[in-house]
Amino acid sequence: MERGNSKHSPRVDDNMRQDVSGLVQGPGAGGSRVEESRQPEPAGEDQPEPKTLTAGASRGGNPQGMSMDDVEGRSRLGRFITMTALPGDREALVANARENQAPADIIEALEGLPPDIPYETVSEVWAALGHKNETTRW
Repeated sequence: MERGNSKHSPRVDDNMRQDVSGLVQGPGAGGSRVEESRQPEPAGEDQPEPKTLTAGASRGGNPQGMSMDDVEGRSRLGRFITMTALPGDREALVANARENQAPADIIEALEGLPPDIPYETVSEVWAALGHKNETTRW
């Protein structure tokens, strides 16, 4: 049996592995078994709950010329149009979106595209639907 560490005995290695297993594996279905001192404290009574997104304009990360809503909308559209549909026209895009169980609003928007125009990328489809893309690329 090959071990990753020759400084400790197998028994000490097993004990060390158990000590950090809660940190490595994270909380499971039954809750975390990590020591109480390592649990994050909840917000105080007069403190706001932490949020993943800040209110207002993004502080960076958005391409120039696009809002956070534009980025999220294009990303949402891209989840339902796979690379196998591109390049493709309206019919191919609608069929691909249906195969990927796209919501009704996305299928309806794709059905509004002009027929017989091939689209190379999701960004081209997004622009054809009347939305903004980035103005410059780095």
